[in-house]
Amino acid sequence: MVTGRFRALAIAACIGMLLVLLGGALVTNTDSGRGCGDDWPLCHGKFIPAYTVESLIEYSHRLVSGLEGLLVLATAISIFSKFRRDRSGYKEPLFYAGGALLFTIIQALMGAAAVLWPQSPPVMAIHFGISLIAFAATLLLVIWTFRAKNGPPTVFKVPSSIFPRVLSVAIYSYAVVYLGAFIRHTESGGGCIGWPLCNGEIVPEISGATGAVFIHRVAALLLGISLAGLFLHIRKVSGGAGLTKHAGWALALVITQIFSGALLTYTITNTNWFLFTNLLHNLIVTGLFGIIIDLLIQSWLLREGRGKSKA
Repeated sequence: MVTGRFRALAIAACIGMLLVLLGGALVTNTDSGRGCGDDWPLCHGKFIPAYTVESLIEYSHRLVSGLEGLLVLATAISIFSKFRRDRSGYKEPLFYAGGALLFTIIQALMGAAAVLWPQSPPVMAIHFGISLIAFAATLLLVIWTFRAKNGPPTVFKVPSSIFPRVLSVAIYSYAVVYLGAFIRHTESGGGCIGWPLCNGEIVPEISGATGAVFIHRVAALLLGISLAGLFLHIRKVSGGAGLTKHAGWALALVITQIFSGALLTYTITNTNWFLFTNLLHNLIVTGLFGIIIDLLIQSWLLREGRGKSKA
């Protein structure tokens, strides 16, 4: 049984990781990455730097990241102590907590490296991807605490045909997210003006910023189609039960994400609104990726035939 205290700790770690992820996006969108100069963990050589908007945003992001690291560490230690007493019951959450701790450390090191040695946009896009995985791990832990609220989670069988489909969608979704992060770090968002057309054309010239944004749009559309196909397949083979609801949530979120991308395009010339719509776009994709990873893990753990010895 999961205690309310541990569930609260897991939720706090998840919310903290979300704030870290959105804070990183805010740093990028406001060009505050150099707000503390080349110093880390200090800011311009001080614990409390001189006030500028850029230094405030950057240093606040570092502070939240540091507090989140402590929360994740406390969560991992708590789960490990429970795992030592009950290895079978806490194996799954230990995996989530350990993953959250590992990727939190990696993203912190990458963040420090970005300050000390300025990185290229492709590397900075990977930084966002690492943060996304760290958040997904904390989200999976929260989901597990609710599933195990009154004892071991309910076990049901998942048709084996689901896992390979979810795996391919998960890998593809990560590539789509990476491309979006790359566009943000290269400030290529203005490559396509208008939506759904790109600069008034169905297929624009595939080069530079325009090509990057157009490819991202097409990739996002294909992700939506892939998740629609996955939802229909899961509902068909599961009779509307099992993971159907999870796939439905993923489909709803990807549709919302596509339209938030359109909103992003319409507000690109308004700095204040663009900052809000950009964070909204990041928030939705964060939840979407977390749901997809939950689908992936559950379709693996609960698949039919798992654990059977070969004849």
